[in-house]
Amino acid sequence: MLRFLGSSHKFCDGATRRDFLQIGAFGAGLTLADMLRINTAQAAAKKQSSKSKKSAIMIYLPGGPSHMDMYDLKPEAPVEFRGDFKPIQTNVPGCEICEHFPMQAKMWDKLAAIRSIVSVDEHSDTLVLTGYPDRVNRIAEHPSFGSVVSKLRSADNGAVPPFVSLRGMSRGTEPGYLGIAHRPFTPGGQGNSNLRLANGVTVDRLDERKNLLDKFDDTRREIDASGAMAGMDAYTEKALEMVTAGVVRDALDVRKEDEKTRERYKGVEQFLTARRLVEAGVGCVTLSIGGWDTHGQNFTTLKRQLPQVDKGIANLIQDLHDRGMQDDVVTVMWGEFGRTPKVNMNAGRDHWSPVMSAMIAGGGLKMGQMVGASTAKGERPKDNPLSVPRVLSTIYRALGIDPSMTFNNGSGRPMYVLDERDPVKELIG
Repeated sequence: MLRFLGSSHKFCDGATRRDFLQIGAFGAGLTLADMLRINTAQAAAKKQSSKSKKSAIMIYLPGGPSHMDMYDLKPEAPVEFRGDFKPIQTNVPGCEICEHFPMQAKMWDKLAAIRSIVSVDEHSDTLVLTGYPDRVNRIAEHPSFGSVVSKLRSADNGAVPPFVSLRGMSRGTEPGYLGIAHRPFTPGGQGNSNLRLANGVTVDRLDERKNLLDKFDDTRREIDASGAMAGMDAYTEKALEMVTAGVVRDALDVRKEDEKTRERYKGVEQFLTARRLVEAGVGCVTLSIGGWDTHGQNFTTLKRQLPQVDKGIANLIQDLHDRGMQDDVVTVMWGEFGRTPKVNMNAGRDHWSPVMSAMIAGGGLKMGQMVGASTAKGERPKDNPLSVPRVLSTIYRALGIDPSMTFNNGSGRPMYVLDERDPVKELIG
């Protein structure tokens, strides 16, 4: 049985969501090779390719982070709205962010925030990772952002998976109608151990086993008229490349970084791993940090978590600039919705879908700005209301991917990557 596990989050509905996927319906455990060759009909389909080798890092804050306490503070609002935190000036005149983001404040010319995004009231990452709400995706099964990247890069270097999730599996990371082959590689699952050769198996012995397998499969290839075996061969080759090349295994080993770098990322190592993965050629990396369903003690929780976020973002973005990768990697950080502008009786903030914020950086987009604004009490967009699909469309375009392209769903019907495709014009350089 192959199981992909993510982090456990206790949300307000009382359920503990540990994102996971188990594959074992056919009574056999799946190796990495099996994982890569499942859904051979997709493998035999006409390949599309991305013209760009750019990458995306998608940071998801599960539970719904408070827009009022991060990038959209309201110091002039009544105390029951503005809360405990004060804004500080960034290095870009007129742009202020939370006092617990001092590292980002010093480099705001390399960052931007979108403060007028309209969401839906769902405890799910589906909307921000696919462009469609969970209630739609349970039927339509639109693919995640990373799965689209995987589909377009499936013919690229087999030593590097195109899509990696450092937070395990969830409904939002699913490939939908693109097929199981475009699920993310999840280092926390059995896939990580599959990156190593079994005890006593050398590369030469691995080649011998592959040759033996090829001989056993010759007869099936001769009678196969569907092209399915060719697809299975391609996935097996990709799995073998990942194991023997060791590129991903090295990228996941942050011990290969110098001690000073590791110290900078102490406590937020996922951000360092994400940077190493995009350097290795991964097209999309997702990660998460903290729990943000702050119905009670919102400010106590955020005083602990916001500095961690600040540390992770500042080090990641600066490292990408130092390596000349600022235009080749687009980073976005957001949750499923915002929090209520008015603080409740438990010193918390509740769900609030009418407006939320996101941080975005890189990808050749225009930085050093605040896009959109909310009303004086942070209740709804004051102007320029933006949908989640429009933000995703902007990110797709930053990677050189046309969000108006289509893929056939399970019924053979062409489906657009996104139905709403206008980019956020303020971010287009």
